[in-house]
Amino acid sequence: MNRLHLLKTLAFTLVAGIAPAQQNTTDDRILMTVGDEKVTVSEFMSVYQKNPSVKDSENKSIQEYIELYTNFRLKVKEARDLGMDTSASFRNELMGYRKQLSMPYLTDTVVNDKLLKEVYERMQWDIRSSHILIKCDPNALPKDTLAAYNAAMKAYNRIKAGEDFAKVCKQVTQDDYGKTNGGDLDYRTVFELIYPFETAMYNMKVGEVSKPVRSQVGYHIIKVTDRQPHIELTTAHIMIKTPKGMSAEDSLKALQKINDIYDQLVKGTPWDTLAMKYSDDPGSAKKGGLLPPVARNYNSNYPAEFKTAAFTLGKDGEYTKPFKTRFGWHIVKRVSSKGVPPFADVKNEIKNKVSKDPRANTGRTALMGKIKTWYNFKEDLKARDEFYALFAKDSSIFKGQWKAEKAKNMNKVMFSLLDKNYTQADFAKYIESHQAPRPSASHILVVNGLYKAWQEEALIAFEDSRLEMKYPKFKALMQEYNDGILLFELTDKKVWSKGVKDTAGLRAYYELNKTRFMWDERAEVKTYTCANEKVAAAVRKMIAKGKSDKEILEKVNKNGAQNLSIETKIYNKGDNKEVDARWAPGLLSDKTEEGKVTLTYISKLVAPTPKSFSEAKGLITADYQAFLEKEWIDTLKKKYKVVINEDVLKTLK
Repeated sequence: MNRLHLLKTLAFTLVAGIAPAQQNTTDDRILMTVGDEKVTVSEFMSVYQKNPSVKDSENKSIQEYIELYTNFRLKVKEARDLGMDTSASFRNELMGYRKQLSMPYLTDTVVNDKLLKEVYERMQWDIRSSHILIKCDPNALPKDTLAAYNAAMKAYNRIKAGEDFAKVCKQVTQDDYGKTNGGDLDYRTVFELIYPFETAMYNMKVGEVSKPVRSQVGYHIIKVTDRQPHIELTTAHIMIKTPKGMSAEDSLKALQKINDIYDQLVKGTPWDTLAMKYSDDPGSAKKGGLLPPVARNYNSNYPAEFKTAAFTLGKDGEYTKPFKTRFGWHIVKRVSSKGVPPFADVKNEIKNKVSKDPRANTGRTALMGKIKTWYNFKEDLKARDEFYALFAKDSSIFKGQWKAEKAKNMNKVMFSLLDKNYTQADFAKYIESHQAPRPSASHILVVNGLYKAWQEEALIAFEDSRLEMKYPKFKALMQEYNDGILLFELTDKKVWSKGVKDTAGLRAYYELNKTRFMWDERAEVKTYTCANEKVAAAVRKMIAKGKSDKEILEKVNKNGAQNLSIETKIYNKGDNKEVDARWAPGLLSDKTEEGKVTLTYISKLVAPTPKSFSEAKGLITADYQAFLEKEWIDTLKKKYKVVINEDVLKTLK
C-alpha cells in the first residue's frame, strides 16, 4: 500500500474529490476541545461525511463515531506538540500534496469542460485543408506583426480576386512543404494541427477561404477542401510487390498476376484462399490479408492511394479493383468500420490529451483574466518599456549572464493586485533567475517574453496564496492532509514500526497471550505410496497391527529397496473436501494407478494447541500493534483533557 493511499485511508483523513464546488455554510460552533485545541462542527462533519463507514453502514451514528474521531484528534495534537509539523520533510511533503490539490482551482473549470466537449465534437470529422503561412514571432514588435499581417492579407486578396490558391501558396508561403504541394495538409483531425488553426478549420465550410488566422508561428490563410465523418476501417489486402529497380518484364508479370487474382475473386474464389496463397505480405497473408485499422487523417500510416481506395468502398465485404502504391499492387477489401466511441468511453483519454496540449492553457488564460478583474489589476507598461534601453547595448542577456544589480536604480511599480505591488526590482530578479543562453534577437522581444511569463506566474501565485481564504472546502482538505501526514508519521513511530521491530516485546506478548493464537482441531493425514499391490497388501496388514511408520519402512524397504514412501500432512477444516467429509481416524482412500497403489489414512485428530511464534507471527504482530495503540491512546487521554459539548453533539445528524 503506497503512502498516499495510506494517508487517504487513515480513518479520518479520507478525501474523495478535490474540484472546486459550491461551498457549504460553515458551522463554527465548538463541538469539542482537545487540550487547548478547539474543534468546530464543520471540521468534524467534513471528515465524518467522507468516512467510508458512514456510507457502508447506516448504523454508524455520530455518537458512535465521535470516540474514533476523539482518538484521531488526540494523536494529531500529540504530533503537533512534538513539533512534527515544523520539520522540513513534513513541510515539503505537505506542499507536494498541496500542489496537486490546488491544480483544479488554478484553471477555469468551465472552460476546461467546454474544451473536452469541443474535442469530442471535432473528433467526429476529418477535414482536408490547405494553407499559406506568413511567419511572425508571438512576441514580435507591433510593426513586425503588422508587416506580417499585411503580407497575409495581400495573399488573401489575390485569392479572393480569383487567383488559384495553390499557385499563390507556392509563390508566397513561408512553409517549405507548401511551396512544393500548394499548401495541401491532407485530412486532419483534432490534436493534429496548431490549436488556433484547428479552431478556424473546424468552423469553416468546404470551399471557404479564411482571412489571416494568427497562431504562435504566424498568420495562416486556410482553405477547406473536404470534410468527411471520421471512421476507421478494418481492411484486408492482397499485395503483389513491385520493388524499386524492377525490370519492365517483371513489372508486367506483377500486373498480370494481380489482374489474374482479381479475376478469380470475381469468379467466386474465396478471398482468404487467394490472400494466403498469393499475397506478398507475409505478415497479413496468413490472416487472410487482415490489416490494422486505417483512417483518412494524416497520421494514419498508410499510403495516400491506399486510403483513397479503401474509403471508396461503400459497405463491408466490397473490394477494390487493383491499384498501385509505392509498395506494389493491391486489392483491398473492407472488413468492418467503426465511428467515434461514446463520450463517456473516451472522456478520460481526451482529458489526458488536452492536459498535454497547448489548448490546456485556455482555462489558465481565462482564469488570469478573472484574476485581473477580481483583484483590481493595474499595469504600467511604460515601466516595462524602460527595460528596452537597459538591454539595447547589453548582450549579456543573450549569454544568460545578466545580473539584476544592473537595474538597481529601477523601482517603479509595473503592475499591482489589490495592495500588492510588483516592481521593476522584482522583474529584474526574475530575469536573472529565468534567463538562458539564446541566439541574439530583438532585445525588445526578449523583454516582452520574460515580462509576460513573469506576470502570468505572479497572477497564478497570487490566486494560489488565497485558496484557503476563498474556498473553505480547499482549506478543510489541506487540513485533512496536514493531519493525515502527522497521523501517519506518529502512528508509524508509536505503533506500526514498533510492533514490527520490537522482537522482544512481540515474544513477551506472545508468551502472555498464547491461548489467543490457537490451532483448531486438525487432522493428521498419512499417504503411503506403494510400488505394487503386493507391497500395498503388506502395508495394510502392518497398519492394522499398529506398526509405526519407521517399522513399516524398515521392513518394506529392507536392503535399500524403494518400495514405499510415506508423506504426512496436517489439515485444517476446509483445506480438503475428502478429509472434511470423513474427519475421523481410518482409511480415506485406496487407489491404484499404473500399477502403483496409494493408501491414504486419517491417522489421528490433533487436539487444539497454541501456534508456535513463527506460525502466528503475523497475527501476533497485528494484535501487539492494537495493544500498543490502546496503551498509547490511554496515555494521551491522561495527558490531554477532552471535553465534548453534548448539547451541540445532540443537534448533529
